[in-house]
Parts: sequence; C-alpha cells; structure tokens
Amino acid sequence: MSRAKGNIAEKKAVDFLESEGFDVIEQNFYSRFGEIDIIVTKEDVLHFIEVKSGADFELAVQNITPRKLAKIIKTADIYMKKNAFYGDYCLDGVIVTPNGIEMVENITV
Repeated sequence: MSRAKGNIAEKKAVDFLESEGFDVIEQNFYSRFGEIDIIVTKEDVLHFIEVKSGADFELAVQNITPRKLAKIIKTADIYMKKNAFYGDYCLDGVIVTPNGIEMVENITV
C-alpha cells in the first residue's frame, strides 16, 4: 500500500475513533522497533491502534501478523516508559475497507 493510501486510511480511522468517544493522544509514534499508527484513550484506558486497509476485512486483518504485533508491543512498552504510564492499556486494530470501518479490540497472538 502506498503511503498516500495509508494516510487516507489513518485519517478515516481517526475520524471513526473520535466519533466513538476516543481522545487522540498521538499519531505515528516511532521507536527503533517500529511504529504505532494511533494512540488514543477512552475511560482511562490507553489504546494502541494499528490501522490496516484493504479490499475487504479478511485481507486487511491478515496483515496484523505475529511479527507486526511483536513490534507494536515493544513500541508500546517504550511509549509507556517514556511517558511514565502505568495504567490499563490494550492493542487494537482499526480495519478500513471500501464498505466501512471496523474496530478489532484486544488483539493477541
């Protein structure tokens, strides 16, 4: 996927998250391990969001691989240490397709 398409998907994801009551804290947080697309909070829980887009849900969600998830976890750890955050958090995905947007909560391997 091109960076331009990724930016469009991330913008749609941010709009969706805000409409669902999430507060956006940061976008495109980088560490030496990787990137977290969007960091949001809702009800005192920090959510690390991976945005994936595709022609359909299955094709997009398959791109959240165990390897990608491991990079997100390491980067989330760095973010929380850097910001002295010791509360509740979770890793979520936002899947953007031509037919809509869907959130996948609490992604695990």
